[in-house]
Amino acid sequence: MLHEPAAVSSELETASDYKMRTGVRLFLFYAVVYAGFVIVNVVNPAAMESAVLLGLNLAVIYGMGLILLAFVLAAVYTLLCATKERAC
Repeated sequence: MLHEPAAVSSELETASDYKMRTGVRLFLFYAVVYAGFVIVNVVNPAAMESAVLLGLNLAVIYGMGLILLAFVLAAVYTLLCATKERAC
């Protein structure tokens, strides 16, 4: 049985520049937050041992926060790009 090729739209994507700029901005924001984590570890590693929330130390809280932030930024990126694509 033969199959026809999938229908592919050859339209130019108008939201690609917006997606790229948004992705880069969100990445740079995350990179700054992550750099803060690295700087604290280099400058004052003992600070990471201090308990800050529910008996958990700063290293655990900051590390889990980074993971959660990555998911939140991915959701924000998806929402922003989907909204822009619908508007185009």
